[in-house]
Amino acid sequence: MTTPRNALREAAARFAFSPTARLDAELLLAHALGIERSRLLLSLDDYAVPPAFGDLVDRRARHEPVAYLTGTRAFWTIDLQVGPGVLIPRADSETLIEAAVEHFAGTNGPRRILDLGTGPGTLLLAALDQWPAATGQGVDASPAALDYARRNAAALGVADRAKFTAGDWAEGLEERFDLILTNPPYIETATTLPDEVARYEPAAALFAGSDGLDDYRRIATQLPALLAPGAVACVEIGATQGQSAAALFRAAGLSVTVRRDLGDRDRCLVVTP
Repeated sequence: MTTPRNALREAAARFAFSPTARLDAELLLAHALGIERSRLLLSLDDYAVPPAFGDLVDRRARHEPVAYLTGTRAFWTIDLQVGPGVLIPRADSETLIEAAVEHFAGTNGPRRILDLGTGPGTLLLAALDQWPAATGQGVDASPAALDYARRNAAALGVADRAKFTAGDWAEGLEERFDLILTNPPYIETATTLPDEVARYEPAAALFAGSDGLDDYRRIATQLPALLAPGAVACVEIGATQGQSAAALFRAAGLSVTVRRDLGDRDRCLVVTP
């Protein structure tokens, strides 16, 4: 019988296409066993390899995302349910929450939060966990994404603080918010993506026209009417879009600085009235 150590080694070898091959294998084995990865690593030799692990390995070897296979993804201080039809949260997006925390340092924090293109509730729910007195609204055009967002809000115990609505960015919104978060599509349509992204994640959440700026053009014109006094909007951008995307928001009369992520790449526009 294959030992857990050998099973992990063999799985990681099949995941050579992934920069996190060993981690992928560990997450899948922990999921198959119904335990946390930390517990698996502390007591690896105490377990037998369950039959379900083989199926998970086969699916991952076909480049299916680990988050879809386990049904969860950690982000900031929360765990989110995810699955086909929703964009998988990335660690780079935590740069937006970091920028917001810095903006509101020394204050009571934002009272009202808006998340445009909320997906499974990623940014809004992370912000509500950061500021327990806040309430917020998440908007998305995808019914599948909104379903996951509502389920995540309920699982995190914040369903009474988070409202999720179908919409086309901020179209029709009349309220002003203290914090606006958004991770819109920003990939150029001709871009070739890794199989696990291109084949599995929703194209509508990824691509934004020939230059990747289509959705920024719309959001930039909507923001001035949505920002309350002292508010901030944290807008995710691609690593090469610091100047081009910022110019669109400046043209709308807004002040913009560019924040870099942990990889020292442009990642977030910090936008103020």
